[in-house]
Amino acid sequence: MHDHDDVFIGGRWVTAHSTRRTEVVNPATEEPWARVPCSDERDIDDAVRAARSALPGWARTSAGRRAALLHRLADEIDSRAADFTAIITAENGTPVAESGAAPRHSAGHLRLTAELAPVLTDPDDRPNPMAPGHTVVRRVPAGVAALITPWNFPLGLIVVKLGPALLAGCTVVIKPAPETPMAARLLMAAVAAAGIPAGVVNLVTGGTVAGRALVEHPGVDKVSFTGSTEVGRAIARSCGERLRPVTLELGGKSPAIVLDDADPAVLAANLLEVTMRNTGQTCKACTRLLVPAERHDELADLAAAVVAAAPLGDPLDPATFFGPLVSARQRDRVAGYLAAGHAAGAKALTGGGVATRFRRGYYVEPTVFAHVTPEMRIAREEIFGPVLAVLPYRGLDEAVAIANDSPYGLAATVFGADEQRATAVAERLATGNVGINHYGSNAAAPFGGHRDSGLGAEFAAEGLHAYLQFTSIHYQS
Repeated sequence: MHDHDDVFIGGRWVTAHSTRRTEVVNPATEEPWARVPCSDERDIDDAVRAARSALPGWARTSAGRRAALLHRLADEIDSRAADFTAIITAENGTPVAESGAAPRHSAGHLRLTAELAPVLTDPDDRPNPMAPGHTVVRRVPAGVAALITPWNFPLGLIVVKLGPALLAGCTVVIKPAPETPMAARLLMAAVAAAGIPAGVVNLVTGGTVAGRALVEHPGVDKVSFTGSTEVGRAIARSCGERLRPVTLELGGKSPAIVLDDADPAVLAANLLEVTMRNTGQTCKACTRLLVPAERHDELADLAAAVVAAAPLGDPLDPATFFGPLVSARQRDRVAGYLAAGHAAGAKALTGGGVATRFRRGYYVEPTVFAHVTPEMRIAREEIFGPVLAVLPYRGLDEAVAIANDSPYGLAATVFGADEQRATAVAERLATGNVGINHYGSNAAAPFGGHRDSGLGAEFAAEGLHAYLQFTSIHYQS
């Protein structure tokens, strides 16, 4: 048992004021293996004050120097790759085939973010088209940023916020999900080793109380949250009352449209990454597979065969694709949706229940439901587990209508042999991200959702701008 009573504030580990603790449980063994503080309002206040104290010096640090420190942080993450992999898998059950890539991807994202430094340093002098003179536009840090992250990607989803915040000149307070604090603690070791000044990056741990105290703290200038739409709404209300800028990356119920000319081999090769990455615990997983009605049985059977062939088991086995879900609560939530699918008349071609062949662990059977209709709960609500719903459509207009018939708008995929035709379909989808024939993502392009999937964007220059304010200095000549 790794028993911790400290939080990372002002560049060092300090004993938390709160005496409450949160247990970290291994989802594959159901055994607790760590305890961390459940931070209270005083811990939050100490962390925000440390960030506030460090802000003037960090904001004055040149963008080039801040970029250099991001490169050093990337190197420190790389040097701890094996430890990050082991911790992530022990925290949330992510198979090592997935968690093993997290350090490399996180380090790469920091290096790409560092390359955006010219956005902050290139002169922006604009002539006034309506009067004599010109204006110099300055980009200045938003201030102290609260970074609140979920449990499904406990390193990567911190880094995609931390990198642009630091490059912009913000100081930060990080609060990871209560299920996954240990990767964040290791990240603080990398932060210290990289030489990032004390107080620039701070870490508190805990649940709802800590999160609410951080969002509502008067010393916080900017909030970035990734998580459920329900919690995102509450954070948006709080930030709206305080006129505080907020970035929200929320839930999804994303569609994958299979066009009538799609190559079954391409679909089979990409299906798992598109629909069930990280055991389905991925916000932009395309868990609605829309197929031509005349090919429904063929393509549903193909999907079931691909899913059934993917290994379910020990997340420490490199061959495993499906591991346990993060918690007993999440397993029971997914089991409830499986029951709802059966009750509504959907047919499970593979899976369909809680996995019973494991003595321990929060496992469910990866499931493909066929004969799903758009009004079923399994076709409308975010399940966040390895459950794929296959829906038939008749004609492209109906496919697009079904795809857009959702309060969410985070991601989508279009499978088709004719890329131009697939792109035309993609352009009709009300969503922030669309992949053509694959799981689409690009750290050099903005990532964000429409409608109930969020506000604002992360990645690239758009993600950097989320941590900036603008000052226009006007000249008459």
